[in-house]
Amino acid sequence: MPSFDIVSKVDAQALDNAVNVTRKEITNRFDFKDAHVVIDLNKKEYKLNLETDGDMQMRQLLDVLVSRAHKQGIAPEAFDLSKEGAQSGKIWKKEVLVRNGLKQEDAKKIVKHIKDSGLKVQASINDDLVRVTGKKIDDLQALIQASKGWGLEIPLQYENMRS
Repeated sequence: MPSFDIVSKVDAQALDNAVNVTRKEITNRFDFKDAHVVIDLNKKEYKLNLETDGDMQMRQLLDVLVSRAHKQGIAPEAFDLSKEGAQSGKIWKKEVLVRNGLKQEDAKKIVKHIKDSGLKVQASINDDLVRVTGKKIDDLQALIQASKGWGLEIPLQYENMRS
């Protein structure tokens, strides 16, 4: 029976490369000359700690980071920018979480969307992935196309396609 897995992963090496390219670009930019900029990546927790001199520089730093990560193959939705930056003295600090893996409530939303799609497929939640099986591979491919329009605000990848 054909099947595939829906996952949400961020490649640690691609994230590290994006952070390094961002550091290099920021040091070469004129508007960041002699500015306090810190980009610290915690690879175990998938967390970025950012520090700049002001709010405007923080927004520019985030823009550069997201665009460089997108060029490395990391979806912009992978960055959780919902936490507000805080000012500590003269320095702005912001913590950016990188979404890696499907949370239980996201997996439940995916299963609900799959059931609402009307396709003859079954979905099951296994840890941090959703396995989808069906009798026809065409149904699975139609589900992949339908899933791109769900608007879940998390990056989804489809892997382990078996027929």
